[in-house]
Amino acid sequence: MKDTLTTGIELTRRHSVEKDDTIGFMGEDLRVYATPALVGHMEHTCRDFILEHLDDGEDTVGTRVEIDHMAPTMSGMWAEIKVTVAEIQGRLVTLEFEAWDEVEPIAKGRHMRFIVDKAKTAERLAAKAAKASSNS
Repeated sequence: MKDTLTTGIELTRRHSVEKDDTIGFMGEDLRVYATPALVGHMEHTCRDFILEHLDDGEDTVGTRVEIDHMAPTMSGMWAEIKVTVAEIQGRLVTLEFEAWDEVEPIAKGRHMRFIVDKAKTAERLAAKAAKASSNS
């Protein structure tokens, strides 16, 4: 992790809300930004932001999401997500986020990501896969 990863830094990214990002269970006329799609966009924004401040061989994984989805956004609109590094405890990074569309605020919350060493993670996953296959 580079010393550029500090509390208070922020990034804002705009996402287009496409049909695949919306709920369809209320019918075509009532398609709005699905919470899982919003969370996905927020997570990608956070990961991409933190990656700028990591060393080669490091990445992050999400560990917690807290979200208030407060207003609908229709398909075809854009949504902006601003993430701010709120806290760093060792390899655990807590980010706060706000989201708004062309009309109003739509969401806010917190997201935690853990910085991992990809090589060590690959070793752990290989060991788990071996254990799982021996339990079959």
